[in-house]
Amino acid sequence: MSVKRKKSLWLLLPILLILSTAGCGTFMAHRLAQVPNSYPNWFAPEAPVLLGFSPKFLTNFPKQFVEVGPPNAKLCYRIVEPADYRLKVTSTNWQEHGKTETEFDFHADVPGPTNHWTSAPRGTVILLHGYGLAQFSMAPWALRLGDAGWQCVLVDLRGHGKSIGGKIYFGIQEVRDLSQLLDQLERDGNLKKPVAVVGESYGAVMALRWKMVDQRVGSVVAIAPYASLSNAVMNLRQEYADWMPNWMLRDGLTQLPVVLGIQADELDTTTALGKKPVRALFVAGGDDKIMPKADVEKLQKMAAQGSELIVVPDASHETVMYYMADLTPPVLAWLSN
Repeated sequence: MSVKRKKSLWLLLPILLILSTAGCGTFMAHRLAQVPNSYPNWFAPEAPVLLGFSPKFLTNFPKQFVEVGPPNAKLCYRIVEPADYRLKVTSTNWQEHGKTETEFDFHADVPGPTNHWTSAPRGTVILLHGYGLAQFSMAPWALRLGDAGWQCVLVDLRGHGKSIGGKIYFGIQEVRDLSQLLDQLERDGNLKKPVAVVGESYGAVMALRWKMVDQRVGSVVAIAPYASLSNAVMNLRQEYADWMPNWMLRDGLTQLPVVLGIQADELDTTTALGKKPVRALFVAGGDDKIMPKADVEKLQKMAAQGSELIVVPDASHETVMYYMADLTPPVLAWLSN
């Protein structure tokens, strides 16, 4: 795995598109709900992190699809069996134009030799990526957890990667999609219990919401989830597009619940946890300006008893999930609870 791939901040795409079109809040809300994989690749603003691997290695794990809905969608997923992948991660960072750039390099044996876990996995971990990303962004974790005996399932959420969907719902519909994915795995004899979930950012919110509605979901690891969707989007604006007028984006956020047919506070993770607290391991970046440490701490305090919080010092929102030396021991311990 050697090709360097830039991790993109796709959540900014609707913001940039909004800027190019004068219109009402409803138009902007539809852009926020637009499926990310309908935007051209060149339109994605780049985040300051390089991932040193080629997504082509995923061809070692065949693509599979499951029909979900309503609303109708098709999810693409891959099963990564336990094996001796021998994943190694190195990182470097430097200053460029006054900002910190970070590169993570990943080296692994793919396909990996079988080990004693291959025929009898510890269980199944579903890996959920961030907004606008896809399976490739969680692939290092699939190999790391596979090394430790877990069968992993990489999935493109609706409207992401190779998955199909009319619009995104910020977790309101996606949790039902994921339950239908579990149903398919069970029918195919590919569900090894217990079931755990590891999600990052947007995917971390999906993980928390999913545990609230599906009793099959056990351990949850939520890496840098947002407490309030609107705050997260506005933080992105502040960090990457501070030249944009606040009112433009706020108009779209105000109309987004109408477009999705839900109550406004349903988009916030605090509302969901307030109604049904669940136990989870939360991870925050000490230098995360998009989902600040204080917001993740707030969620951990609202969660069910026994929830824990790990803070990775100096990690930004874009890099926190790849500090695998810091995160692997506590994540493996949590999954084994």
